Amino acid sequence: MIFIIKVTTNKEDKALEMINDKVTKKGLGVQALVRPHGLKGYVILEAVDREHAEEAAFNLPYVKGIIGKTVSYEEIKSMLQPKVEDINIMVGDIVEIIGQTFKGEKAKVTRVDKGKGEVVVSLLGASVPIPVTVKIDNVKVIRREEKAEESKNENEKDYKPAEEEDLL
Repeated sequence: MIFIIKVTTNKEDKALEMINDKVTKKGLGVQALVRPHGLKGYVILEAVDREHAEEAAFNLPYVKGIIGKTVSYEEIKSMLQPKVEDINIMVGDIVEIIGQTFKGEKAKVTRVDKGKGEVVVSLLGASVPIPVTVKIDNVKVIRREEKAEESKNENEKDYKPAEEEDLL
């Protein structure tokens, strides 16, 4: 049986650790504990029955209670399975950081690690180039490098060097 446990927002990890410790110490019939990414204020617990689930979550800090009805795996499957997204960030792209410490800063992508879901960027506003590693979902592409090169090449085509006779 799968139960949804209401916990204090942003304390999901702490609540999960405390529930896990209690389950381990008392040997309760809990098969799984999950904190789905993007679901704030809730933890999912799979237990043999409601008594074991209540015992695991009872009288712990950050735990507010168990939601009345049980849920099926089909209802929560979308929260548990990671979504495969096409990562459309390339080396040389100019990005804006939309999260973390450098929010609002513009940077140039120097490396993309799709496996870890991270990009290494060099801040454009910094006087000394320092590589900063950020999660891919914390950056937004502003400009592609290839577009910048195309416009640069177009400008070069328009420019014709003056001949020596014209200068005299």
